[in-house]
Amino acid sequence: MGFIYSLRASPCVGSGYVEAALNPRNGTCAQMTDIGRERKKNHPHTNQLFPPPVVMTASSLHSDCLVVLFGATAGAYRAKLGSDERELILLVWQVVDLHSKKVGTLHKCLVKADNLELSDQCREVTGLTSEGLSKAEPLDRVLQQFSQLVSSDLKALGRNTYTFCTDGQLLIRQVLHPEASKKNLLLSDCFYSFFDLRKEFHDCYSNVAPVKDQTIQSMAEYIGFRIDETEEDFGVWQVKAMVAVIFNMLPDTCVADDRFTVPETVKYKYETGPCSKSEAVDSETVIRARGLPWQSSDQDIARFFKGLNIAKGGVALCLNAQGRRNGEALVRFVNSEQRDLALERHKHHMGSRYIEVYKATGEEFLKIAGGTSHEVAQFLSKENQVIIRMRGLPFTATPEDVLGFLGPECPVTGGKEGLLFVKYPDGRPTGDAFVLFACEDYAQNALKKHKEILGKRYIELFRSTAAEVQQVLNRYMSTPLIPTLPTPIIPVMPPPYTIAAGSVRDCVRLRGLPYTAGIDDILEFMGDATVDIKPHGVHMVLNQQGRPSGDAFIQMKSSDRAFLVAQKCHKKMMKDRYVEVFQCSGEEMNFVLMGGTLNRSGLSPPPCLSPPTYAFQTAAAVIPTEAAIYQSQALLPQSRTQQASAAAAAAAVAAATPTVTYYPAQAAQLYMNYTAYYPSPPVSPTTVGYITAPQAAVAAAASATHTPMLPQPGALVRMQGLPYNAGMKEILSFFQGYQYAPDDYNGLIQLNDQARSVLQAPKDWVCL
Repeated sequence: MGFIYSLRASPCVGSGYVEAALNPRNGTCAQMTDIGRERKKNHPHTNQLFPPPVVMTASSLHSDCLVVLFGATAGAYRAKLGSDERELILLVWQVVDLHSKKVGTLHKCLVKADNLELSDQCREVTGLTSEGLSKAEPLDRVLQQFSQLVSSDLKALGRNTYTFCTDGQLLIRQVLHPEASKKNLLLSDCFYSFFDLRKEFHDCYSNVAPVKDQTIQSMAEYIGFRIDETEEDFGVWQVKAMVAVIFNMLPDTCVADDRFTVPETVKYKYETGPCSKSEAVDSETVIRARGLPWQSSDQDIARFFKGLNIAKGGVALCLNAQGRRNGEALVRFVNSEQRDLALERHKHHMGSRYIEVYKATGEEFLKIAGGTSHEVAQFLSKENQVIIRMRGLPFTATPEDVLGFLGPECPVTGGKEGLLFVKYPDGRPTGDAFVLFACEDYAQNALKKHKEILGKRYIELFRSTAAEVQQVLNRYMSTPLIPTLPTPIIPVMPPPYTIAAGSVRDCVRLRGLPYTAGIDDILEFMGDATVDIKPHGVHMVLNQQGRPSGDAFIQMKSSDRAFLVAQKCHKKMMKDRYVEVFQCSGEEMNFVLMGGTLNRSGLSPPPCLSPPTYAFQTAAAVIPTEAAIYQSQALLPQSRTQQASAAAAAAAVAAATPTVTYYPAQAAQLYMNYTAYYPSPPVSPTTVGYITAPQAAVAAAASATHTPMLPQPGALVRMQGLPYNAGMKEILSFFQGYQYAPDDYNGLIQLNDQARSVLQAPKDWVCL
């Protein structure tokens, strides 16, 4: 005789109760007692909600019973269960008494999903329809019914505790916990521990297939239990087979102490904590999450991975060069199995955004989250604290000022000990601080003070993490007091090349280029006229963000050729845009390349130079001996256009064979303007490679031209984020109190008389 269960008209099945003894050898059972009528008599209102029972799970005490649980979603099945974010639509379960080897009623319950559309695989495998699911109860109601029915079954068996037993880990970790988290449902304690039947089966029978290859069918076949999928409803035969496998694993003496003793566990909450750079991190446990909302915290990320066990302090939010979050995070899990499950959540959603999940390495995690500071370790030693980052503090702010700003409604853990001010290596404050709060309520009260005023400044408050504390401290503590000037560059260009000058109209200007256009696109656009382009005569104009502006200049061999090109190519199409072509002079070209403007109103010089003294100085090319070791051909990118005309190809080849030339210190003015205002470099950026100049090359060039040496690292600084109306005096006032530069540096930068006079007096607060 098979299992006996009854179906009701409502979607929840199992109003009767069957107590059965199962023969562990052949999987058959005999009905013992039917007490369904008695339970119906005692509880005539079957839809009435009973208070959830207080039960202890196997995580704290060895359970008397197992609740064999099986489920299905509206999407993928088996190994891909939960990987497509589809909702739960079916739950089937049965209580198994491990001591008396008796079972309770087999219950089958449909779950109404928010999206009733079923995948083709789901309809084929389960036999369910959208119409049938529309009459079911939602998940929260089903969970309440589940709690009532399990409690009744346990009471009838005379037992108090139970633990789930599932086919693998996907139902609990990848379906129930993520869906409950998204729907803001609070799962009871019983859902935080369970037995993986596949692992238990593998431990019992060591000669079977690996755990990942096990299925309900393979386990049932191994013990000789016959499955007839055609005679049973979907979900019912799976639970029957799982129960048969469980009884087959139990010894004949009814003592089950050596089976089902150590359950799998799901962490209740994410634990924060510090990470040391000396700590060993297994690369098989780390993932990179990309596309996170900028305001997301470590708790938000832990909620995204709900059901999986993240290691303590295992969420590291990545910061960009400005110290702000860049939408990425590195997450470390307790083992590789959890990491593999996390990878299955690739492109799952956090709110309205989908999150990409990739593999990462332990080195990457330590680079972000690891720290060596004893002060930080002591600050983060207080566990289970909520961390808030404060940004924009006055440099004179004291701990008392911060505590007063936060107020009594959000007390800081440990008072002053719960504050960590971020400082530069020389002890100067950065305006950042981290604060510890003992609970979420205090942290929420603090976040309400976002952009309130302290002193004369508004303060920004954000959620933070232990890894972010490490990142910020590591970054500021490793920052030099004065950022160094980038190493001089050697442009790869032919020796005879000089910057164009003069009023001869031998250049053309292209306006309205597609932003994706490159040098190859321009050469193809020019057609046969490319043979008349000077070597490295194509110049892309960049905007203030260093991106293509849609303009370009081309140096032609003569003014006649420039005129013909302007007539032939004007308003010719490039990709899906028409391009305007105008004839211009080398002087006009240089004005734009150096940051000036050229329009119908005329020429406007670059903002860094005054019109009376604006001039371009041609530097004689010097080829130092050390530069010969660089092979320029290896630095040039390959052409993207293989079908260009023969003339265009010939011009490209001619432009791709320059020798290495170093421009000495007179060109420092050009370099300064480029870094400050982002004009185009002296040659086309997509056809010319740049390599770092060796120190010997710098010395040889400086010696050969009798010009001052470039300053040592740390002598020059670059300022970003200046107000648009800031002038020379405002900048010098900003650096008041710093030591002035030696007079030897004056020849490095071309200045007009007015600027030179400002720099020379007073000398006690001048800084380059």
